[in-house]
Amino acid sequence: MSRTGIAALAVVALSACSGYAPRHLAAGQGMAEVTADLGNPTGRYALPEGATRLEFARGPYGKHTYMVDMDPQGQVTGWKQVLTEENFNQVRRGQTSNDLLLFIGRPSERRSGGWQGGEVWSYRYETIMGLCQWFQVSLTSAGVVTDGAYGIDPHCDAGGRERHE
Repeated sequence: MSRTGIAALAVVALSACSGYAPRHLAAGQGMAEVTADLGNPTGRYALPEGATRLEFARGPYGKHTYMVDMDPQGQVTGWKQVLTEENFNQVRRGQTSNDLLLFIGRPSERRSGGWQGGEVWSYRYETIMGLCQWFQVSLTSAGVVTDGAYGIDPHCDAGGRERHE
């Protein structure tokens, strides 16, 4: 492929990512600017004192979820990408499903069962080493965390690399 073709492909790929990550968010911006940048939120959670956390999950195969905190007047106070090992390592037994949603957002996949008969929530994320793994949380039927662990994402090959089907 020529250099011109590669450059054109790069431009197309980058433009496809617009709206994926917060590009122009800053403290004090309102909901209109947030949704113009990120689209409609995939979740909305109440915070203390009338503040709100907006979730922007990037699809079942996406490895990023952005949480945008808004004050009671609807202005941005901060934002962050929450699907990180640092956050997963803070998940503890006894937390509720609502705690998880507020902290790391909705899972990539949910399935019933697990060894306690509740649900298993799986979170895909971008690893530091580029490995293809996910974080899974087991919840009881009452929605209480019993444990969490890392594992190989079933969309990966045996070597821990993403399959492109």
